[in-house]
Amino acid sequence: MPDSNALRKHLLYLLGGGGAHVDFDTVIAGWPANLRGSRPTGMPHTAWQLLEHMRIAQWDILEFCRNPKHVSPEWPAGYWPATDAPPSPAAWNKSVSAFQADLKAMMSLVKSPRRDLFARIPHGESQTILREALLVADHNAYHLGELVYLRRALGAWRRS
Repeated sequence: MPDSNALRKHLLYLLGGGGAHVDFDTVIAGWPANLRGSRPTGMPHTAWQLLEHMRIAQWDILEFCRNPKHVSPEWPAGYWPATDAPPSPAAWNKSVSAFQADLKAMMSLVKSPRRDLFARIPHGESQTILREALLVADHNAYHLGELVYLRRALGAWRRS
């Protein structure tokens, strides 16, 4: 029998940006408002596009895990914002807060000893909470890496 408590701890560490990953709050903190819609030459996305994409994808995975009636957005258009820049500073802040809340909710699913991480999600095909938590961690790590690279290209990454 696998030690589910140890597995939960490892997943929570990974979801929180532990190990070889930088965490979301570190990457987003202090992002200059005037650079949120900037795209350096050769870069495919802006910070706003990546933030919104991460928020939407994470929300979709979370809702799939907990709501059998959830309908995912249309791929790919439903997973990306229509604009390069946020419509306002409030929109940026709202997206950051929603991402943080959904990450916390995903971590709560993983943390709950009432949830069998290996059990098939009844309304899914073969998905489990374990698989979906790993998907969130992997997807977030990938795009956080892009955000770090983007910040560096914009001259706005001061982390040593």
